[in-house]
Amino acid sequence: MTQHPSVPRDEQAGRRRALELIWRALSRRAHTVAEMHALLERRGVQPGAAAEALEEVAASGYLDDVDFARRFVEDRRRLDRWGGERIARELGRRGVEADVVARALEGQTVEDELDAACALLAERLPAPPADDRARNRALGLLVRRGYRPEVAYEAVRHHGREVRVPAE
Repeated sequence: MTQHPSVPRDEQAGRRRALELIWRALSRRAHTVAEMHALLERRGVQPGAAAEALEEVAASGYLDDVDFARRFVEDRRRLDRWGGERIARELGRRGVEADVVARALEGQTVEDELDAACALLAERLPAPPADDRARNRALGLLVRRGYRPEVAYEAVRHHGREVRVPAE
């Protein structure tokens, strides 16, 4: 890279260091813009150099909160069976803007969420809850996974109706 005459050498070095840190982090996993900004700040990269590097990487398409949120929603639903509330909290914690989170989650209907909650219960609790304590534990499992309480309640009721223990 040639030295631009109007940009001091230390700014060029700061930008190069910021790019190296960003690419190293992105080589391990996808990140949000806010996560990358926080990383650069923790590493002592000057704000101007950080902003230039982040802009360059974002322009190349490798740092995109909309794409990150879409893939995160798909992965957490499919792999971890998380509910919408937990996904939204985690994306917010990672610095994704609320409107981006809402757009990423908008394809999920209440029926889809109920089906996912029922599948999780069937996987984790093959037998239906036999008493109040077991029902509360099943509800707790779903709520911790990020399902709204009304969806969790309906899933536990559905699980109790659908899964029958054979009579002896």
